[in-house]
Amino acid sequence: MAEENKVLSEEKPKEKTTAWREIWEFGKVILLALVIALPIRYFIAQPFIVKGQSMEPSFEDREYLVIDELTYQFREPQRGEVVVFRYPNNPKEFFIKRIIGMPGETIVIKNGQILIKSGSEANEPFFLQEDYLPSDLKTFPEKEYVLDKVQYLVLGDNRRNSSDSRSWGPLDKKFITGRAFFRAWPPSKFGLIPEPVY
Repeated sequence: MAEENKVLSEEKPKEKTTAWREIWEFGKVILLALVIALPIRYFIAQPFIVKGQSMEPSFEDREYLVIDELTYQFREPQRGEVVVFRYPNNPKEFFIKRIIGMPGETIVIKNGQILIKSGSEANEPFFLQEDYLPSDLKTFPEKEYVLDKVQYLVLGDNRRNSSDSRSWGPLDKKFITGRAFFRAWPPSKFGLIPEPVY
């Protein structure tokens, strides 16, 4: 009986050692996951939930998007891309809009249409064809915007219900967080976000 007790008492420390080893292994996995995930979350991509109707019909309220924060470190934003940015009048808020006007351009809104005038005389002015919008949707009010070298004109796709550059002026590049490139929710729209071709 004494020998059995002795054997049992020798097995208990092994159980404790095994338990601590398993906890340590689990902790290492969690630590490794954080080391990999956190830089991705803060420097490469981050989730964003659409709030409101300003981007309908392209993006609806409560859709879950993934924002690419890395691409604009290597190239400039392009016309037609949907960007998430800090609202210039309150940088704690994030907005989502589409890039319409590029740096150095003059944008004229007239008769419900958008006329793009390039800063270069070599390029002819042209009316923007926005196939992603309903055919009967017009852009107002009539106004002209002259963009400097770091400014973009951004508009919501729901032109009747959007706080955008028409309300608070051109967007400085420094406020841009990244571009919307993937839609994770709803499942019916799951996938890469298409970019318009002008």
